[in-house]
Amino acid sequence: MAAVPAQAAAAEPPTFAAPVGVIGVGNMGGAMARRLLDGGCRVWVRDLRPEAEAALIQTGAQRAAGCADLARLCPLLIVAVVDAAQCDDVLFGHAGVGDAWQAGTTVVLCPTIAPHDVERIAERLQAHGVACIDAPMSGGPQRARDGSMSLMVACADAVFASHEAVLRWLSSRLVRIGVRIGDGARTKLVNNLLAAVNLAGAAEALALAERVGLDPQRTLQVIEQSSAQSWIGSDRMARALAGDFAPRAHTTLLAKDTTLALELAVRAQARPPLGAVAQALFAKACAAGLDTLDDASLLTLMRRLFDDKTGA
Repeated sequence: MAAVPAQAAAAEPPTFAAPVGVIGVGNMGGAMARRLLDGGCRVWVRDLRPEAEAALIQTGAQRAAGCADLARLCPLLIVAVVDAAQCDDVLFGHAGVGDAWQAGTTVVLCPTIAPHDVERIAERLQAHGVACIDAPMSGGPQRARDGSMSLMVACADAVFASHEAVLRWLSSRLVRIGVRIGDGARTKLVNNLLAAVNLAGAAEALALAERVGLDPQRTLQVIEQSSAQSWIGSDRMARALAGDFAPRAHTTLLAKDTTLALELAVRAQARPPLGAVAQALFAKACAAGLDTLDDASLLTLMRRLFDDKTGA
């Protein structure tokens, strides 16, 4: 099936006939929940952190006592947790949905996880009569909040048709990858590997600009108007040069995603040389204590590496 180009965000929200549940209301999940509330949707939320739930309740969401209750209340569940282990916990664990599934429910899987985990989860859901939409997201919390983030969607045609209006309300950059579950995840890992390479390159270039006596702000301006421009480089380096490392996307996330991308490559008998370098740099950043900071902190790592006379 050919990919469907991204389309502009809907000018008007869809008619939300039924409530939508969001499991995991951190940076991205919380932003999506707020976007749904903006459109007049009834939103139920569940998160391990009471403060994350409380922030959404103040804006009109309702709190479910548990994931099982959420599944009973909402025919559409958006899962926006961190990794495959958390997906398993909230969907199948003892504190998760468990056996409370309602036939006809659809689960939208938004985390960046391995394709084989997406396939495995979809098979387990199918056994309960539950459909799965493989829909990893990209773009950051602000874009999730205003509906301009990207979604890479793979699922059956009928499932897509049933939920297309909601998906397009959440994402003006929705691309229909195809019908094979797992292809959304594969696309996201390829994308994130390139994002990591681009971010590492941007951090290295600006650290070098500083080292040779250039004004890094002006250098970034030149890059943004020239052939070396990348969205992630511009976004992260602008914050890094301002000393802003408050986490929008933790350094650990690209460390995880590059590792998953290289595992995908190994399964395909490929060895991406630039990807391997990027993965090593993000692992090094985490080991250097930058793991809980925004991934803009890769500039900090590059500065340290340039100062390290041992070459370690």
